[in-house]
Amino acid sequence: CARSRVQVRWIRALYSNFTEFTADQERLISQSQHGGGRRFDYVEGFVVAAEGLINNWRSSFFSPQNPVKLSSLKHHTGVLYCLEVTKNYDDSTAATVDQEVDALLGDLNFLPGTVFTTDLAYVDFLDRVHTAELKLRGKGMWEVPHPWLNLFVPASRIADFDRGVFRGILGSRTSGGPILIYPMNKHKWDPRSSVVTPDEEVFYLVAFLRSALPGAPQSLEALARQNREILDFCAEAGIGARQYLPNHKSQPEWEAHFGEERWARFAGLKAQFDPRAMLATGQGIFPPPALLSDF
Repeated sequence: CARSRVQVRWIRALYSNFTEFTADQERLISQSQHGGGRRFDYVEGFVVAAEGLINNWRSSFFSPQNPVKLSSLKHHTGVLYCLEVTKNYDDSTAATVDQEVDALLGDLNFLPGTVFTTDLAYVDFLDRVHTAELKLRGKGMWEVPHPWLNLFVPASRIADFDRGVFRGILGSRTSGGPILIYPMNKHKWDPRSSVVTPDEEVFYLVAFLRSALPGAPQSLEALARQNREILDFCAEAGIGARQYLPNHKSQPEWEAHFGEERWARFAGLKAQFDPRAMLATGQGIFPPPALLSDF
């Protein structure tokens, strides 16, 4: 018999209220902890300036098959938040996917009239970033500096982060690229890894995935300064954010990043498995090894 085709119902919905946006995201990831019951298969989100929605890097999603009533958003200024979810289905469940999606969306608090959907093959959904890459390469917009900043923010302080960063430091300024935001469950992370996460069960990934394009309003230097401003705000406000894939310049900074207990474990593993400090020398976590006389 023919193999059943796996498809994806890809859905986006807009919010103007950050509290409702994060409450819905956290409710959705709590559903993913249980094997049974209705749930979405993928939960993410991003931040976008309301006035830049049509020209946003992802705005093409909102137009081809969706005669979107973006005019209904004209009274919204500043920041909007977009929930992004998917539901997988195949030939055996295609007849019920509409009903299941409607039931799941019925529990959410997005802005009325701002649900946009598209259907595509599961493989195409997985390959969506590569597709975007090819488009950017075709425009000569791929091989440019990318001053990215990835943060883990405790759920208890994500509203403060929104006020201070999304609606404060960034405000109406051009972001220079997508800003992702979505919550995760700490217990799903392997504590044996070297990644450092906040000391709360739920924390958010906030990823500033910017590009310094030639002639753009924000240069590489300006975006790097803005990243520093965001980090300084988090430190001064006691947000408790942790960098993912950090770029610290000295061992004391790395020690502060890990914290006393995790640093002791990390340094112990380094001494045990790489006593000559020959690996990962470019990250500056440990002092470079002395020249070996037997070589």
